[in-house]
This record gives sequence, C-alpha cells and structure tokens, in this order.
Amino acid sequence: MSDPQQPTHPETLQGDPSPEELEAAQAANEADALAAATAEIAELKAKNAELADQFLRAQADVQNARRRADEEVSKGRKFAIESFAESLLPVLDSLEAGLNHEGGTPEQIREGAEATLRQLKSALERNKVVEIAPAAGSKFDPHQHQAISVVPAEGQEPNTIVGVLQKGYTIAERVLRPALVTVSPAN
Repeated sequence: MSDPQQPTHPETLQGDPSPEELEAAQAANEADALAAATAEIAELKAKNAELADQFLRAQADVQNARRRADEEVSKGRKFAIESFAESLLPVLDSLEAGLNHEGGTPEQIREGAEATLRQLKSALERNKVVEIAPAAGSKFDPHQHQAISVVPAEGQEPNTIVGVLQKGYTIAERVLRPALVTVSPAN
C-alpha cells in the first residue's frame, strides 16, 4: 500500500492537469472545433447550393416572363391590325359594289358614296380613330390644331379658329394628324 507520508502524484494533489492531460484536452477541443467547422462548412455549402438553385429558377422565370410579354405584345399588334383591317372590309365591298353598278343616277351615286362614308367613319370610330373638326370661334389648341395662316376676323377673340381647312384625327386619344386651321391674330 502507499505510504500516507509519501505523496502519490503531485498534479493530483495540486489540482493542475498533467501535460498529457492538457495535450489530450487541447486535441479534444481542436477535434470539436474541427467537427463544428466541418459541419458549418457543410451547412453553408448546402445553403449556397439552395440559393444558387433559387437564383437560376428566378432567372428562368424572368426570361419566361419577358418572352411571354414579347409574345403578347406581338400578338396584340397583329390582332389590332387584323381587327382594323376587318372593320374596313365592308367599306371596300361597298366601294366595289358602287363602281360595278352601271347606269346609276347622280343622286343614287351620291347616296351610295354617303352610305360608304358613314361606314368608313363608323369603322374608324370602332377602332378609336376620332375626328378633330373644331367649330369656328373655338379656342386654338396647338396640341390638336395646326395653324396654317392668320386671317383677320372681326368680332372674334384672339387665337380663335376662323375656319378648318382639313380635319384632324386622334387614335386612342393621341393625335394622329392635327386639324389644319386658320386663326384670328393674337393681340
């Protein structure tokens, strides 16, 4: 047995760990740190792969949306022109019928031309082409009218329309062609 007078291990008595124990504890801490770092790296790699996948899907969604929008615009233009042309076909038919009709009186020809003009105006209005025909005495609007000349007009306010030389037209509230007008002089 051990002698009670003789110390067994000095480190046990003092409470300090031995160098072997320190080395083992440090190795265990390093192993734990390495395992934690490896786990964190694996987690970050998985998160990176997930974000890369989300990014690629988002890019594909944007490209698909852009392609669909381009197709819709193209179809919209195509069908808008098709609708406009379709609404003009009855006018064409009426003009051809009038030209093929022989022996009509001037009154009949005039009635046919007026009916065809009504058809044309109706077709234009259905496609949002609206006439700009300002009345004499109305205020000059440079956004819808083009002044061709200034003519003296008694009893009219300055910058008012005296006469219309050519009607203008708007399409969907945008000026297609301004009305050509004569205006009274400014003061």
